[in-house]
Amino acid sequence: MTGSQEPKGTLWGVGLGPGDPELVTVKAARVIGAADVVAYHSARHGRSIARSIAEPYLREGQIEEHLVYPVTTETSDHPGGYAGAMEDFYRESADRIAAHLDAGRDVALLAEGDPLFYSSYMHMHTRLTERFDALIVPGVTSVSAASAAVSTPLVQGDQVLTILPGTLPADELRRRLADTDAAVILKLGRSYPAVRQALSAAGRIDDAFYVERASTERQRVLPASEVDDQSVPYFALTMLPGGRRAASVTGSVAVVGLGPGDAGWTTPQSRQVLAAATDLIGYGPYLDRVPVRDGQRRHPSDNTDEPARARLACELAEQGRTVAVVSSGDPGVFAMATAVLEEAEQWPDVDVRVVPAMTAAQAVASRVGAPLGHDYAVISLSDRLKPWDIIARRLTAAAAADMVLAVYNPASKTRNWQVAAMRDLLLEHRDADTPVVIGRDVAGPRESVRVVPLGELDPADVDMRCLLIVGSSRTRWHTTTDGADRVFTPRTYPG
Repeated sequence: MTGSQEPKGTLWGVGLGPGDPELVTVKAARVIGAADVVAYHSARHGRSIARSIAEPYLREGQIEEHLVYPVTTETSDHPGGYAGAMEDFYRESADRIAAHLDAGRDVALLAEGDPLFYSSYMHMHTRLTERFDALIVPGVTSVSAASAAVSTPLVQGDQVLTILPGTLPADELRRRLADTDAAVILKLGRSYPAVRQALSAAGRIDDAFYVERASTERQRVLPASEVDDQSVPYFALTMLPGGRRAASVTGSVAVVGLGPGDAGWTTPQSRQVLAAATDLIGYGPYLDRVPVRDGQRRHPSDNTDEPARARLACELAEQGRTVAVVSSGDPGVFAMATAVLEEAEQWPDVDVRVVPAMTAAQAVASRVGAPLGHDYAVISLSDRLKPWDIIARRLTAAAAADMVLAVYNPASKTRNWQVAAMRDLLLEHRDADTPVVIGRDVAGPRESVRVVPLGELDPADVDMRCLLIVGSSRTRWHTTTDGADRVFTPRTYPG
């Protein structure tokens, strides 16, 4: 006769909330009181914050497992250093809890906040759940407690909230702060000087709160700029509410590049400036690429009306508005920056700045490799603002100098003869098999990229959505085993 196996106990990951025992959920209180074993962590001083929160819900006769961290800083005399000391600690702690579960005892492992949100519980969860059942009791996080402590909405509408660990490098924190509406930075302590630096560099420290030990009797709330770096505990956070974000400069114009088409190619700086603007000006399809925000006014216009757009931007800025003029690609490359700066000469009190972005030439080049890897010239075939004889002389000069050419505005609905004229000029200096990259709507919904020999370049294949890259005598072109075109221009040149 085979003996029956004793049932194993259940591991409970119990969220205790941010510190106030009254913020422990009803379910958490019930699970804590019913558990055979209550486990909790502390530093070497032995005072467990988790146990102090759960104390009202403990009962006599329960077994307590006190899991004491061997180190609390990044230094250790353990042979494996800090990481080795912590790995041994988590393994030994898991063994202690497993012994109770094997004996059929239910274990409530306590966690401040929520067990699955930056919690020590997760180290036990990953080590034990392959052998034992685990159930999670979620808890109120410090993020919610901090928002309540300052009585300020954290996010609203379609605003984006980013949670960041303060242990990230200052430059990475700054980048992420610049690219979000609202943020909470956790794990402060010794990291706070870097956090302060990042908030300042992102221009957002004046809107940020510092919250220490939220929801407890020792709770402290200060403007983030007024905190003494030497007095910041680990259980503190910085909160940047989305509703408090405002324009950094009033009465100004920013000419902002969106990049070639893919939203992922719009820089965080561009997104930040667009979010802070009171007024957006631009060609209608470009404005459609910018998320709609409450309170912003949009001023769409036809793509050929650049002087009127520039004038409107300066008029609004003079009225104290914060204006963003939107361009596709980079605003300084055959785009709106020049028109705005030219108009702004008549408006001495209007501040104008240019926010750069990826160019269409860079985007097209990336699709085939590195055709712009050596010296190259950028030229527009449009004769709307300059005569064709100037364009022809520049094409000839660049071709004679054996430079790669990035060709903007090669054709339009009413202008298509220039492509053939360019091809014939270039063939006086280039071999007929010189590669030409035809990029259409790159990063857009109708993207296509082809490579053809210069001698076979057909004007009928080129329209206003295209950008061309014409190789030099050194540019190489081959097809990979999967059928993809690869084009690159070596950085060396024969002497």
